[in-house]
This record gives sequence, C-alpha cells and structure tokens, in this order.
Amino acid sequence: MKTSIHGVRIVLGVSGGIAAYKSVELLRLLTKSGADVRVMMTRNATRFVGPMTFEALSGKRVCTDLFDRSDPDASIRHIEWAQDAQGVVIAPATANMVAKYAHGFADDALSTFLLAVTCPMVICPSMNSDMYLNPSVQRNLECLKSDGHLVLEPGAGELACRTVGPGRLPEPAQILDRLTALLTRKDLAGKTVLVTAGPTREPIDPVRFISNPSSGKMGYALARAAEYRGGDVVLVSGPTALPDPANVKTVRVRTAGEMALAVFDHMGDADIIIKSAAVGDYRAVETAAHKIKKTADQLVLTLIKNEDILKSLGERKTHQILVGFAAETRDLKENAREKLVRKNLDMIVGNLVGHPASGFGSDTNRVTLFFRDGSCEPLAEMDKDAVAHIILDRVRERCL
Repeated sequence: MKTSIHGVRIVLGVSGGIAAYKSVELLRLLTKSGADVRVMMTRNATRFVGPMTFEALSGKRVCTDLFDRSDPDASIRHIEWAQDAQGVVIAPATANMVAKYAHGFADDALSTFLLAVTCPMVICPSMNSDMYLNPSVQRNLECLKSDGHLVLEPGAGELACRTVGPGRLPEPAQILDRLTALLTRKDLAGKTVLVTAGPTREPIDPVRFISNPSSGKMGYALARAAEYRGGDVVLVSGPTALPDPANVKTVRVRTAGEMALAVFDHMGDADIIIKSAAVGDYRAVETAAHKIKKTADQLVLTLIKNEDILKSLGERKTHQILVGFAAETRDLKENAREKLVRKNLDMIVGNLVGHPASGFGSDTNRVTLFFRDGSCEPLAEMDKDAVAHIILDRVRERCL
C-alpha cells in the first residue's frame, strides 16, 4: 500500500557535519517509504560520508559539484532538480549552510540549488551547542522560519564534540515524520479529531490487573494520519510503549473509567471520533489494598461491567461522526453490523483477531469497513498507517 510520500520526488541535501552519518539512515527510511530521492552533498559532507553510500541506497548519482567534468549536465542540474522536486530536506544543516541560505549566498551546488527551490522544505540544523545558541545563528534560523520554511528544533544531549546541550540532529524517523506531515494534503484542516487507543488496565491489587494485548499501534497510526492531514487531534491513550505523536494532544489514562472521563471531556469539541481503544468490559468489584498472597488453591474474583464508552458516545453525539472498531474471533459481518446499529455508529472497522498479520500487536492489519447504509468494503492486508489513511478517506467521502 502506498504511503503519503510514495512516489514523491524529494531532494536530500547533506552539508558538512558529523551528523551526516544519520542522513544515510534518513535516506533508507525515505526510500523504504517509496519516495523518489536524489541526494546533493557539499564537498565538506563527502569528508564524513562518501557519495557512493548514498548512491547505493538511492540508486541515483549524487551531485556534489556544479562543474563535474565527467557529467555534461552538472552545470544545470541544480535548476533541473529544483524545478522537479516536490519536497526538500536539508539534514544536517550546518551553521554555514544556514547562513548561506538565509542571506542568499550561492557558492556551491547545494546552496545554489536551494535558491532555485520553490517546493516545501524541511531544514534540520545540527552543530555545537554554543554555535547553535549564538545570536547570529538564531537570527538566521528565524529568518528561514519567517520565509516559510519548516525548521526542526535539534535534540539535546551529549554531542560529538563532548559538549552537552542542544544541537543534535533530530532522529531520522522524526525528520521523516515531519516531512511526511508537511507534504500530506490538509483535507482535515479545521476539523477536531478525537482518537482512543491502546488497552485499559483494571487493577486487582497493587501489582496485578486485568487487561488485553492491544499495543495501541492502530490508534496511534490514526492520530498521526489525522495530524498529517491538518486535523486538530486529541489522542486518549491507555498504557502503551509508544511515544506521543508529534503535534497531537495526548491524554494518558489507565482504567476504562479514566478513559471514559477523558473522552466525554473532549467529545464536545470533536467533529470526528474514532474509538479504536480495546477497553476492558469488566473491572473487579473490590481492589485489594495490598498484594494478594498465594495462599489458597483457588481465587475467586467478582467482576462488574464497565461503562460502554462507545455506546454512550452514540447516545450523546450531536454533530460528531462516530467510528468504532470490532475485534472478533468469528461471525465478523454479523457482529460488526449489529454493533454498528446498536451503538449508533456511522462506520465500524472490523477484523478477525488471531491472524499473525492482523489485530493485536502486529504492524499490519486486514480489516473490513462497514457503513451505516449496510454496505461494506474489505481491505487487503496492509500496514496500519495505510489503513489509517483509508479510514480517514472513507470518513471524508461517506460521512462528512
């Protein structure tokens, strides 16, 4: 399944900093996402990583010189690449390259290329902490921001020069995430999207709980996709090992009761509600104050039903589009359609759990979309990011 940047023509500019080695991983992630990537390097960058490394990964010749005698087209390549590019990322962007671009200098292939670029651009500064914090560098970065470019804040930590502070090149996955967001159509701009994700945990005692294997990957993919597409996103998440998606308001909860409170608190502002969390149906009537000791051969737990959050949302909704999930072990069509009607949903995403490529914990999913008019749409197996975009496509096409 195509990603948001599949087939997009991107130029990766690499300037001369020690962080150039991370650009190799960035190129790998870009090509894995299906982007059509060309690489342009400064001469100083080639002292850190050889052009052959980038050529092997991209399958294309790297441009390092405007006047390469072995390449008759080198003298106009910077113009052709600039006109052809749909996205540009400069990683790392050294203090020198930042200054050149901010002030319109063009004395090598990369800086000359940048002045001809008209497509969206991500600039990733990376340098010594004192250099980064220098007022001149900060002025130059502010100049680039005011010109409309996305400048990523560098990470902080121990740098190659043994100093500690800001200046580390953002991780390649983060750069790819923000570049993808920049290049994705903003068809959810002005919409507030509320997403739930992950499992809930109902405590038995201080060290034990009732839960399920949900990883939260599907819900987080939905939150990312909605943010990419310009939505104002709130993610209510049960316990997961996943990092908060960028530019998304993430509310961390533990129990079904906590999730219900958070969801109802945010539903009034939502235009679209997608409830993908695997919420526990029952909780213990009593929670032990201390760890239950292993003394008896049997232990009986009395459980009480939790509030059905999705059903309550269906009863309370006014203008909201409501999408639910149905994870079933059998009779998927019958159970999903019954749930859609009973809980007053606009759409439900159903899948059979237990298959290695679908359901809890996997990076892929194979789902069927069921709609209010009685129709359904089975999807092929694909990664959860792709599933997320199709779900949002159908919300826009059939519900909004």
